[in-house]
Amino acid sequence: MKYYYAKTIDRPFEEAIDTVTELLKEQGFGVLTEIDVQQTLKKKLDVDFKKYRILGACNPEFAHKALKAEDKIGVLLPCNVIVEEQEDGRVEVAVVDPVASMQAVDNEQLPGIAGEVRDRLKKVIEKI
Repeated sequence: MKYYYAKTIDRPFEEAIDTVTELLKEQGFGVLTEIDVQQTLKKKLDVDFKKYRILGACNPEFAHKALKAEDKIGVLLPCNVIVEEQEDGRVEVAVVDPVASMQAVDNEQLPGIAGEVRDRLKKVIEKI
């Protein structure tokens, strides 16, 4: 099973970040965390790396449902979205498939919740 959905676009990196953030908002997600991998690797390891940002997206309604169904599900939250600049200057946006990531959890309530979250995240990819 594929664990993410992705699309490559012709937009500047920072514009892609802004667009993804807006599209996530339209689907009820906020960005709780933002990790600048390029900057972190430079600072911690003194290595050069492409522009690569990890956005930790959360839809509070679905997070609450999932936590009520399975209190340890927080180890799989928030939903990660990556924005990375390719060698040709184009930008790839990828979102996690929560159905795939929660597959190992033995709880019959989670697939339905994860499916709804997946559908919303896929809409972000489709609209970008």
